[in-house]
Amino acid sequence: MIDMRQKFTAFAFALSLGCAPAHAITGPAQEGSPAQSSLLMLLNERGFCTANVIAQDVLLTAAHCVHKIKGAVAYWPGLKPEAFVPAKDILIHPGYRPDAPKTRERSIDLALVRLDRALPANFTPLTIDYDARVELGTPFIISGFGLRQEKDGKTAGTLMSATLVTREPLSKLLIWAKDPQARGRGGCTGDSGGPFLSQESKLVAITVWSAGVGDKACGDLTQALRLGPERAFIEKALANWSR
Repeated sequence: MIDMRQKFTAFAFALSLGCAPAHAITGPAQEGSPAQSSLLMLLNERGFCTANVIAQDVLLTAAHCVHKIKGAVAYWPGLKPEAFVPAKDILIHPGYRPDAPKTRERSIDLALVRLDRALPANFTPLTIDYDARVELGTPFIISGFGLRQEKDGKTAGTLMSATLVTREPLSKLLIWAKDPQARGRGGCTGDSGGPFLSQESKLVAITVWSAGVGDKACGDLTQALRLGPERAFIEKALANWSR
């Protein structure tokens, strides 16, 4: 009998190896997450990302993660590895610009995914803190299923977390964060869409981009989209989908 966990993980690994860094971001280096019952791996044509459960049948993730989306997989302790849920509806923020890295346009890299069916009761939707204060040095816990070692697809598929702190510049739209101990921890391929959690485990932002030192794409800087300014978009979608 085929192990479904291995099947989905191998599928994600294969896709991730052909994935450009601009399309998926991952790489925290500590096991575990305070939100492990609130995160899923999101599979798409280019590879995989991380997604946050914000309602029993709704995920929140980065818009660049939902191109030809296939569905979501959950396989951490307490959940069966074959828990695959297809996507039913996708709503991309109207302010998203796919070519923003090239054109340097402002882009809201945010999307919501309604699943084909509700998740089991042991999934816990995250609470979004729309009014969170973000200052220099504010700590956040980031989590994701992405690569632990850049360009090595075999290091993906395990939920990891790391603590980062905000650095300049401060922005109402974005958060820039770094490992305060300079150990190379941060987002990498596959962590896109994953959470920036406050010390109270509330969702404040989502990972959208990462950079490394020199020609590396991971390990130095992680950028996240703040959710506070996008409250109307998120709440309207949740209200429409709950009817």
